[in-house]
Amino acid sequence: MKKIILSLLTILFVSPLLRAENIGVPSECEDVMLQVFYWDSYDGSKSSTKYGRTKWIDLLKDTAAINANFDLVWFPPSAMGGGVGYTHKQLSNQSGDWGTKAKLVELMAALHAGNTKILADIVINHRGNKSNWCDFEEDKFGEGYGSFQFTQEHICKNDEGFTDSKSSCYGSSSRGAADTGDNFDGARDLDHTNPYVQDWAKAYVRWMLDSMKYDGFRYDMTLGFHGQYLSMYNEASHPYLSVSELWHGIDRQKQHLQETNYNTMIFDFQQKYELHKAIVGGSYSKLMKNSNSFRGQGLEKYAVTFIDNHDTFERDGYGNNQFGGQYIDLKDATKKAQILQAHAYILMMPGVPCVFWPHWKSYQSEINQMIQIRKLAGIHSESKVSDESYVQGGYSGTIEGKKHKVVLRLGKNRDMTAPVGYGCCANGDNYTIFVEGVQGMDEVKSERLSGEKFIQDGKLYIRCGEAIFDAQGTRIN
Repeated sequence: MKKIILSLLTILFVSPLLRAENIGVPSECEDVMLQVFYWDSYDGSKSSTKYGRTKWIDLLKDTAAINANFDLVWFPPSAMGGGVGYTHKQLSNQSGDWGTKAKLVELMAALHAGNTKILADIVINHRGNKSNWCDFEEDKFGEGYGSFQFTQEHICKNDEGFTDSKSSCYGSSSRGAADTGDNFDGARDLDHTNPYVQDWAKAYVRWMLDSMKYDGFRYDMTLGFHGQYLSMYNEASHPYLSVSELWHGIDRQKQHLQETNYNTMIFDFQQKYELHKAIVGGSYSKLMKNSNSFRGQGLEKYAVTFIDNHDTFERDGYGNNQFGGQYIDLKDATKKAQILQAHAYILMMPGVPCVFWPHWKSYQSEINQMIQIRKLAGIHSESKVSDESYVQGGYSGTIEGKKHKVVLRLGKNRDMTAPVGYGCCANGDNYTIFVEGVQGMDEVKSERLSGEKFIQDGKLYIRCGEAIFDAQGTRIN
């Protein structure tokens, strides 16, 4: 009897790591993500936006290329708020500096038609005000979701709004509970211990999925509130994929996963830092499994991997952990070699890789080639990596996809000899990718295409839905 009871308890209290599914964490996910914006890229007149304006109307022109290469796109905050959108003023108003709600809906429909899912940038740690620090617009989500009007009672009691003499609520005793995370001094921090704030957040994320037709979430500034609330909001909405922005070290990130009951993924900042040390600093041992990245901790399925994002790219403060930046010319040969080598790593490794818009726009051909290899091999978020080794100035590892194994070699001292049974499918400045049972990149392109084949003017073409490709896998319409 004791054994039976213990077995039942084991089943009831199984570790979240052993579950087949967690909310917002797709198993063996083969998706590749694109962040379709960078800082101020809604305003193409600024010198910092030299990699193209990315308002909704601009992205509409790129939907065919996005759909052909990416499974997920991460949108900027789409609510009214001014500028990039991280101090939004009214979440139920989905017209902002990125464009009108009508154009947003049109863009989302075009991406969905190509089977590309869309992540909303969810900013619920803090809130922008109307005019006097502590007055707010009402959110009107509509029937089934409700309306919400915040007051100063919904602001964390240790927010600077209560201590700055310029604020209308300066010195007021009418305030919320203490903040459950770090303070954000650019707007009013919301009290997530308050049931009213919780109801607002749950209504908002459900409305974003059901009414606005988003598929998942990127949660902003999750250092600002306890992870249990992120889990609460995902449990109320069930996004396809959830990813949390938390840039502290691996121990704090593991704590965050536990707080969320493993109901989210996290951007793997530690791998970004290790990757920079390896490629820019030549410390290739940092890429081994014993590193502090999610892979090194056996947490690959929870990692969204990346090289740069709108914050790290825009600000000088990231210094030694930055591959590029608005003050650096990405066309510089040294930077190009470093960035493409870094892409070869994240696009062949487990986790869900997220490509950054300026990188994709600068090196679209090379990055698309790597994505094609990843998809042909069937590399996914939980793929195993074996046969790892490194020498001074080089790294080698074997990645097991669902359909093919891939050997990735990085660095100036890498072995250029193809393993027996493997073909070289990509070879660039300091990176080489070999695929088991595939002779070369032409075979990668043709093998990935499935559809109606036809001959026109003596040439072979493949029709995949509305898209037409030539025999090398290049879209021609």
